[in-house]
Amino acid sequence: MPQRVVTLFSELARIPSASGKERAVANYVLAYLRGLGLDPYEDGSAPLIPGEAGNIVCRLPGAEPGGVPIMLCAHLDTVPPQGPIEPLLDGGVLRNSAGTILGADNKAAVAAMLEAARRILKEHRSHAGVELVFTVMEEVGLQGAKLLDLGSLEARLGYVYDQAAPIGEVIVGAPYHRELHATFIGRAAHSGIAPEEGRSAIVACARAIVDFRLGRIDEETTANVGVVRGGVARNIVPGLCELEAEIRSQNEKTQLELIEEMLETITFAAEQSECRAETKLIEIYRGYKFKPGDLPVVLARKALESCGFEPKLALTGGGADANIFNAGGLSCVNLSNGMAHIHSPEEEIAVDDLVRMVDVTLALVDAARASG
Repeated sequence: MPQRVVTLFSELARIPSASGKERAVANYVLAYLRGLGLDPYEDGSAPLIPGEAGNIVCRLPGAEPGGVPIMLCAHLDTVPPQGPIEPLLDGGVLRNSAGTILGADNKAAVAAMLEAARRILKEHRSHAGVELVFTVMEEVGLQGAKLLDLGSLEARLGYVYDQAAPIGEVIVGAPYHRELHATFIGRAAHSGIAPEEGRSAIVACARAIVDFRLGRIDEETTANVGVVRGGVARNIVPGLCELEAEIRSQNEKTQLELIEEMLETITFAAEQSECRAETKLIEIYRGYKFKPGDLPVVLARKALESCGFEPKLALTGGGADANIFNAGGLSCVNLSNGMAHIHSPEEEIAVDDLVRMVDVTLALVDAARASG
């Protein structure tokens, strides 16, 4: 089985699938599932996003009465590779020999779920209902998950394998994430001939940023200004400057209070510089938080313990498809799957972790079937 899942992962990884360009890898997954005798379908999200491929959904047959139907989810896209992807096995670890990403995020999860589905069918494993979901354009704002029709699923809870950490980590909380865009509008003027006629939008923007509270605000909240754009030439007082910021928090009340503080700071900074400001707030995704006794967490812990792992309940500052599913009413936790150094040329996944995530997947299926 190790060689089988290594081969499967390597074939998936070699297929470039940057966000919006997942057609080839989607075709591979569809063909693999059909080769198992399954009937997967691709939803109609591709033209709405827009992208080359939609989300893939596949229901395993043979569900038995009792237990809890579950969904398993991985995403098909990767951050853009900067070259070819040639998986190389060295000392039990898979890396890319070509100096760019490996694509373990999230094809390690795709491979584990496909291999687990094959074994469920081959071994005639009983289950309470298993649905596989492969989303698109996760890396650019969870776009595929946002368009998935959760009402078409039979699952009552779900698991996403998209946390870069040693196997055993169960993400029980993820943040609310909002973006804040601000445009400072001043007055352009020649900086050498008539600077007094100008009103610098860059100065206004800088005043705001200096007064922002940024970085780690508390144990649940972070804020960052990641983009600043302004000015057209050194000899022109800039009449326009834009900033893009993000605010994340496990506590939505705290997040909204910080956003209000930043909005007031923007207004004050613009007035001080005799400029005006326009702002836009965008909700990227909503947060979630589970208790240790909630069913998705209980089943995850049982599955991990049965495979010899000590579960670790954790919070994350990042988002995943689980955020979208929880907001849509499907209880879903994110599980770590052993991938490391994601989004970098050092990205890697151990063969043992690929194999053990297949075991964890089968254990989740067993735990869901045994649950009352």
